[in-house]
Amino acid sequence: MSVQKPSIPQGTRDFGPAVVARRNYIFGVIRRVFEKFGYAPLETPTMENLSVLTGKYGDEGDQLLFKVLNSGDFLNKKNAAVTPEDLEAGSKKVLPKIAEKGLRYDLTVPFARYVVMNRGTLTFPFKRYQIQPVWRADRPQRGRYREFYQCDADVVGTDSLLCEAEIVLMMSEVLNTLGLTEHTIKINHRRVLGAFYQALGGEGTEVDLFTAIDKLDKIGQDGVTRELLERGFSEASVERLFGLLGVQGSFGEKLSQLQTAFAAANVPTETDGSYKGLQELQQVQQLLQDFGFTQFGHLEFDPTLARGLSYYTGCIFEIKINNVNMGSVSGGGRYDNLTGAFGLPGVSGVGFSFGVDRLYDCLDELNLFPEAVATTTRCLLASFDAESARLMLPVLRQLREAGIPSELYPDEAKLGKQFKYADAKGIPYVLLQGPEERAASHFKLKELSTGQERLLPMSEIVAALTA
Repeated sequence: MSVQKPSIPQGTRDFGPAVVARRNYIFGVIRRVFEKFGYAPLETPTMENLSVLTGKYGDEGDQLLFKVLNSGDFLNKKNAAVTPEDLEAGSKKVLPKIAEKGLRYDLTVPFARYVVMNRGTLTFPFKRYQIQPVWRADRPQRGRYREFYQCDADVVGTDSLLCEAEIVLMMSEVLNTLGLTEHTIKINHRRVLGAFYQALGGEGTEVDLFTAIDKLDKIGQDGVTRELLERGFSEASVERLFGLLGVQGSFGEKLSQLQTAFAAANVPTETDGSYKGLQELQQVQQLLQDFGFTQFGHLEFDPTLARGLSYYTGCIFEIKINNVNMGSVSGGGRYDNLTGAFGLPGVSGVGFSFGVDRLYDCLDELNLFPEAVATTTRCLLASFDAESARLMLPVLRQLREAGIPSELYPDEAKLGKQFKYADAKGIPYVLLQGPEERAASHFKLKELSTGQERLLPMSEIVAALTA
């Protein structure tokens, strides 16, 4: 019998105990903040019907869906499910007959499907968070995987801008709790970008304009200029655009400058002599001030932010960690018709998602993971022989009852091997009791990082390990 070399599919990863512990630390921080703001946990199935998934992510997204083959021998001639004519016609004809399910591509579409299916039992506004893996049949590369986690929080059934303000608060609290204090939360509005297009006089198309603006941080002003000229925008329009995008100053000053610039460019006002996008951004700022938010230095109105504009309809968000060479670690925005594809139109919502893998890389690079996160066992009980191991069992019970993660080395082995085991696992303390310590009713507690040893009675061991 040949020996098979073990492997895993490209774009997937194994996570060892230390990495899982660190990832759980990130999940825990995010989960606690979401719940603090009134978001309830939700989980949806790994598989969805393909009819739910297809057509929601565009042609490219449909190509990246992992399809799940139907059970049974669907090519069996007796079943005649797939005919030779189907095979000749290609995958579009064959696929519906051999695959009716797919792995979820994101958490948003399953959430929309859940809301529609359960609308009679939900209390609106409905606030939910979801921390689950998703799958995409993408080409694996650095920072891009076929299986990865998303951490989503959404609220649907309300137009209130309080939700946008609370997204900023949640983003800020998660980042500060993780120690990622050098961050910028960027915010823009879909209607502000629409006003840019109107200010240019209607040359080209909105999609061409927004697509080019979205590349500004990647290809720079010269690259965006070339792209816009190629797409039919005039040099005068491009110059006018960069004049608008280049507004400077505080959050409020940028809003004021654009209000004046749009009026000068004869962009029609939408409400109360103002522009709705600018007005809503100003309201979000006011809500944060009323709440007592003090970190406006980390909140930036960025008129060049143009993410997901075929999807979002209001405020849009993105987070950048400034002291790490990394793309955005979070993004989101408001959408007006999340559930429309499932027959329930007009349900507005707003949400965002953290990228756990990028957060992990940032924390790792900046050495921000707490040391205690890497290990679960706090104390190893060592033994000299079978008799001493038996006598340590009541001690092990007491430590665990006190909430101290502990383990007893299971085999008879030299102390050096047991200490090496503790060191390799990152266990900070070793507790042992030789004949001399037993005669004195004491234990020897050794802290491996410092080499410090203390002789303590059992009554003081728990306090020493929880200090």
